[in-house]
Amino acid sequence: MTDAVRERYARFAREEAPGRSEEYREWAAGVASDADVSAVLARIPETHRQPPLVFAVTRMLGADPSGYATWRAFVLAHDDDIVAECTARRVQTNEPLRLSPLLPALSEIPGPLALLEIGASAGLCLYPDRYSFRFWAEDGSLRAALDPEAGISSVVLDSVVRGELPPMRIPEVVWRAGIDLAPLDARDERDRRWLRGLVWPGEAGREERITAALDVAASEPPQLVEGDALRMLSTLAGHAPDAATLVITTPGVLVHIPRAERLALVEEIRRLPARWVTIDPPGILDIWSPHVNAGAAQGFVVALDGRVRARADPLGRWWEWRTEDRPGAL
Repeated sequence: MTDAVRERYARFAREEAPGRSEEYREWAAGVASDADVSAVLARIPETHRQPPLVFAVTRMLGADPSGYATWRAFVLAHDDDIVAECTARRVQTNEPLRLSPLLPALSEIPGPLALLEIGASAGLCLYPDRYSFRFWAEDGSLRAALDPEAGISSVVLDSVVRGELPPMRIPEVVWRAGIDLAPLDARDERDRRWLRGLVWPGEAGREERITAALDVAASEPPQLVEGDALRMLSTLAGHAPDAATLVITTPGVLVHIPRAERLALVEEIRRLPARWVTIDPPGILDIWSPHVNAGAAQGFVVALDGRVRARADPLGRWWEWRTEDRPGAL
């Protein structure tokens, strides 16, 4: 079992961490050649021992993003706590920047809006009306700026827009709710530390952005329910106000749901009297209109009711709207 751990961490150090986090690359490379630490991580269930999850747990428990020798000593000194926390936790990346490529799709929907997010984590993607947006060209020039009615937000979402800039507006949101297997509370310091810990060392600006978004969510908490989305979606959707357009969002979550359950959930979403906005890897569904060649696609698919609207970076750092003459070309 330790061989599988070492192989997984060697692959992470070789293929996933370079260029994104030197600290995580060093930690993963260290695990790959360390029998003692690999033995600790082998005690964690396989589905809960991914490097980003394990590293985030250790940081939440107090490990500093320093050299491998220091981190190794922390792991060996806190092995039982690390195994227990990893077993109970799952990766819950809650990146509000994903709202940047979703905003033009939301702008197509008549308001006011009732937002219901599947895989909501702490609900940080439920506040498009409370954040500021800055859309940049690749040369660094500002193309557009949008702010809430109250003025510039403490959360400013910066993204690079390639090609056409579509019409956009700050939506009016009158109800916000979410479903998650383990929802997080933006007011709880332990949950806040967990979300901050999921930011990889070296990702400039992300921790500050998530902290500011947590403050927004804490000041006006959404309705978050714990459980399986397929069983709970219809009931929660029925609580949305009649005067609002119900919009179900699935930003980056469908890839984490097994295929059979994923297809059943999408079928349930499309059965409801609601609009559906999502950002996903192109190969996880075959319902995109127009069809997307997953093997040739660049970036994730942004879609409204299954209709392709854009391609985008998975976390929203850049996006490209699709023009009318080739709306599905990714």
